Amino acid sequence: MPAKEFEETHRVTFYETDVTNTVTPAMLINMIILASEDQTNSLGVGAKMVTELGIGWVVTQYKIDITRMPTIDETIKLKTQASCYNRYFAFREFWVHDASGAECVHIESIWVTMNHHTRKIVSIPEEVITPFETEQVKMIPRLGRPKRLDDADQLMTKDYRVRFFDIDGNGHVNNSRYFDWLLDALPMSFLTRHRLVSMNIRFENEVQYHHDVKSEAALVTDSNDPIVTKHHILLDNGDVATEAECHWQPIMN
Repeated sequence: MPAKEFEETHRVTFYETDVTNTVTPAMLINMIILASEDQTNSLGVGAKMVTELGIGWVVTQYKIDITRMPTIDETIKLKTQASCYNRYFAFREFWVHDASGAECVHIESIWVTMNHHTRKIVSIPEEVITPFETEQVKMIPRLGRPKRLDDADQLMTKDYRVRFFDIDGNGHVNNSRYFDWLLDALPMSFLTRHRLVSMNIRFENEVQYHHDVKSEAALVTDSNDPIVTKHHILLDNGDVATEAECHWQPIMN
C-alpha cells in the first residue's frame, strides 16, 4: 500500500523570487517544508508532538531536478509523500506542478531524527512514522555524493557571519539559508544568464549562531555536462558544513 500523499496549493509571491521574477532555490525549499509540516500536523505528528519526545527532524540531503522554476504570481500545487524508511533514515519526496498539471520540480530527500540535547541521531520512533503508512525497508534509496572541490579548483569565495535570524527551532541554521550562501558565491552575471536544472546538496555538520562560514564555488571544466559548478560551506575550523553540485543551462533569450 503506497504511503499517504499530501497536496496543497500555493501562490508564488514577489518575496519568493529573484531579480528574474523566478522562485529562488531557498524559497522553493521553504515551500516544500511548509507542505511537509502541514502533512505532519494533519496526521497528529507535527512539531509539537516530536518536540515533546525530545527530538526533531533534520534533513541530511536533497536531490533536486528542475524542469522549470515557477515564477511570480503563479499558482502551483505542492505534493509530498514520506516514501519509505528504516530504523534511522526516512526518504521523502516532493513534487511541484503548475496550473496545467505539468511537473516543474521533483525533489528527493533523506531525513533523520536528532535528540535535541545530545545533538545525536536516534532511531525514528514508531509513533512518529506509523501515521504516514510508509513502507519499511532495509535500505532507503541512495542519492550519491556531490562532486567535491579540490586544491586544483579556481575558487570563488564569500564569507558570512551567522545571525540570530538565520537560526530555526532546532537551534541551528535553517537549511534554506545554505542555498543562498552556496549560490551567492557565483557572480550575478552567471546567475542571471543561467538556469538551475539540478542540485545535489548534502549537509555534513551543523552551523550555529555566531559561526563564521566561508562559501566556496568552482566551475567544473572536466565534465561531459555543459555547465557544472561545485560548492561547499566551510566552518571557521575548516570542517565542511555543506557540499553541493549544481547543473545549469544557459538562458536563451
